[in-house]
Amino acid sequence: MTLDGKQVLVTGGGTGVGADLARAFAAQGAAVIVAGRRLEPLQQIAGALPRARAIQADVTDEESVRAMFDAAGPCEVVIANAGAADSTPFAKVDLDHWNRMLAVNLTGTFLTFREGLSRIQGWGRLIAVASTAGLKGYRYVAPYAAAKHGVVGLVRSLALEVAKKKVTVNALCPGFLDTEMTERSIANIMAKTGAGRQEALAALTQANPQGRLVQPAEVSAAALWLCGAGSDAVNGQAIAIDGGEA
Repeated sequence: MTLDGKQVLVTGGGTGVGADLARAFAAQGAAVIVAGRRLEPLQQIAGALPRARAIQADVTDEESVRAMFDAAGPCEVVIANAGAADSTPFAKVDLDHWNRMLAVNLTGTFLTFREGLSRIQGWGRLIAVASTAGLKGYRYVAPYAAAKHGVVGLVRSLALEVAKKKVTVNALCPGFLDTEMTERSIANIMAKTGAGRQEALAALTQANPQGRLVQPAEVSAAALWLCGAGSDAVNGQAIAIDGGEA
C-alpha cells in the first residue's frame, strides 16, 4: 500500500497514538500534518519525518480549527485523535470537569470533522480515535465515556450523510493503550489506592481478555487499513481494538 500524493492531518499528533499514526502514515509515503496545543512535541515528531509539518491548534476552538486547516492545505485523510481522560467518582464530577471532557473528546472531533470534510474534494477518509469507553461503561469516567459514546454516534450519523461520496467515516476504539495517558492513569490509581505499579497496571489490563495493553502500532495499522484498497465499504463502523473486551 502507498499513500504517495496524499496528505494526512492528525490532531493530538505530538505524543502517544497520534505520534505513532504520524510515523505510520509517513512510512507509507503520505505528507503528514501533526497538530495540537503543545508545539514542542509536535515539532519533534515532524522534524523526524519526511514531508511532515507541525501546526499549533486547539481543537476545542472553532477559529483555531479553521486556521489549522487553512495552514495545512488540502488533506485527504483527517484523523481526530486529540483527547483527554480524567477519572472521578460521578458524585464528585463538577460542571467544569464535565465540560472539559466533552470539549476535547467530542466537540473537538465535531469541529475537526466538520472543517475537514468541507475541504475534501473527491476521495477522503475521516477517522476518529475513540475508545472502548465509547462502546461500554467504565467506573469513574462517566464524562469521558459519555463523550466517546458521542463520538461513535457522530461517526455513525455522518457516515450515512457521506455514503454516496468517495468518503468514509469510521471510529477506532482501542482499549487501554501503552501510552503516556495510561501511565497517568496508573499513577493516579497508585496515588489513590496505595497500590504498586504492577497491581495498578493489572487493574487496567484485566478487562482485556489478552491481559495486556494495546500497542499504538495496532491502532495505526487499523487506520492504514481504512485508507487502503478494499476498504471503501467500511463506513460508519466503531472498530474495537481491545483483545475481545467490548
